Amino acid sequence: MKQTEPFSSSRTLLFLIGQNSRGNWVVRGQRGLRGGLFVDRAEALRFAMFENGNRPRAVIMVPGIFELDMGRKPCTAPKLPRDINAHKRRAA
Repeated sequence: MKQTEPFSSSRTLLFLIGQNSRGNWVVRGQRGLRGGLFVDRAEALRFAMFENGNRPRAVIMVPGIFELDMGRKPCTAPKLPRDINAHKRRAA
């Protein structure tokens, strides 16, 4: 059985994955247009990989609590949690 193509453009989409305060796994796309809640890490990762065209480097695991914000307006630029940006500065 052939798997359908992901609903995305040809550009790589960045996805953030983490756990919320209730232990559910959260996936959010860089623009806030795609995402969801999942009961386990494997399903969250499967969703993110499918949506980004199977590009592991476009999936970022977020440490700590990561809540899905349904009231947030979609943005054009990715807004990463501070912890991720701080880690990049230290490594550079």
